Amino acid sequence: MITHSGGKRFQCEVCGKAFHFSSLFRRHEITHSGEKLYECKQDGQTFISQTSLQKHRITHTGNVRFKCKVCGKDFAYPRLLRIHQKTHTGEKPYECKQCGKAFATSSELKRHGITHTGEKPFKCQQCGKAFARSGDLHTHGRTHTGEKPYVCKQCGKAFARSCDLRTHQRTHTGEKPYVCKQCGKAFATSRPLHTHGRIHTGEKPYECKQCGKAFAASHLLHAHVRTHTGEKPYECKQCGKAFASSSYLKIHGRTHTGEKPYECKQCGKAFARSSHLQIHGRTHTGEKPYECKQCGKAFARSSHLQIHGRTHTRKKTFGCQQCGKTFASSRHLRRHRRMHTGEKPYECEQCGKAFTAAYYLQIHKQTHTGERPYECKWCGKAFTWSSHLHSHEQTHTGEKPYDCKQCGKAFATSSKLQIHRIVHTGEKPYECKQCGKAFATSGDLHKHERTHTGEKPYVCKECGKAFARSCDLRRHERTHTGEKPYVCKQCGKAFTQSSYLHSHEQTHPGEKP
Repeated sequence: MITHSGGKRFQCEVCGKAFHFSSLFRRHEITHSGEKLYECKQDGQTFISQTSLQKHRITHTGNVRFKCKVCGKDFAYPRLLRIHQKTHTGEKPYECKQCGKAFATSSELKRHGITHTGEKPFKCQQCGKAFARSGDLHTHGRTHTGEKPYVCKQCGKAFARSCDLRTHQRTHTGEKPYVCKQCGKAFATSRPLHTHGRIHTGEKPYECKQCGKAFAASHLLHAHVRTHTGEKPYECKQCGKAFASSSYLKIHGRTHTGEKPYECKQCGKAFARSSHLQIHGRTHTGEKPYECKQCGKAFARSSHLQIHGRTHTRKKTFGCQQCGKTFASSRHLRRHRRMHTGEKPYECEQCGKAFTAAYYLQIHKQTHTGERPYECKWCGKAFTWSSHLHSHEQTHTGEKPYDCKQCGKAFATSSKLQIHRIVHTGEKPYECKQCGKAFATSGDLHKHERTHTGEKPYVCKECGKAFARSCDLRRHERTHTGEKPYVCKQCGKAFTQSSYLHSHEQTHPGEKP
């Protein structure tokens, strides 16, 4: 039935919306019925208006006439080109009178207006969910039908929404049209750019009502809220493991498929997560963007800076229930617990040796490959890990930044300071299950256990002699190379071992205790 609504003669009985013209009213009615009158003869897709069908046909003919002079992108209609050009100029002439937010197009402003009114006139007949726009209702309908009409011509992947297809196509082209004006970082879609902008402004508009923690993006808040509720709605169909967010489930899925879509252009190494590729890239560039405000030390990862920060505060919040030892991170506590349980979940595929931490397995693997990518600038000595190189470089510089607060003795690394502290406490939490002997560090326990097993995993490549400890192998290797890394600062005499240097230094006047 057609009723009158002020100057608009045609009013919809379902949602109350009114129109000036009957043609617009009839087209609107179709949004409620779901009827699609105009069909594409080439692929069978249907549309509710002839103009929508005409726009779709251009995807088959390739008849594109309007080109952007800034980026070269093509458009079928001048109106679409004008809207696109505003992404370059930043022009937003349409302003919301209620909150002042500005938009590039009137349709975007109209869409935004609904956030103030809360109006959702378009309701799904299957599940009752309501939407502010008819287009959103149509898209939602595909969650019930499973329809995915938008297909990628390059890989065949199908999508329920055309915008998702456009975003996906950029994974093939590498196109990132949305560029941050402050730092130049580019994005495939506008939403991540908008979220990224908050890194510069510091804005965190999404606040948790339970703990007050604030976030730059709404999806980060949603994921965080689940840490309070314990909700994990996303379940892996292969192993049953549940996750708080869909992105975590997607990443986890790659542990089953083995998929590693993010590849390093410099060395070819592939990763399951883009963030892991980004962190890996810093091993090539040497970039360390996370700097400690207290001592100036820089790190490649924010998590490493966070853990380092606790060396200043001495805050160790993660305690072991078996021995009472506390740790600065939950990861270190999990690794420590394995000393009590004997669990070694990380196994070498080549020799079958197992380890308590992935880090130790990675170090071990390089005993098979012989790879030592980190080289000392002073003496040319190569190391398996950057941390080992950093510790070694301090033998040249003499730097010892870690002081014991009880006796004042200084150390080159925090781990050596930690081991030294046990001299004062007398604590020996690591006990041998075979003979009961106790040790201050887990490393000392592992070395001791080899006296029972007879294991000598460190083999000299030149003569085949085997050793129970890596330090003994390094010392032995110097008999072949003639290397003498420990040099007396007073007379220049060099030694193969630090203990020999220490004994020698006492022969100089004033050096005897």
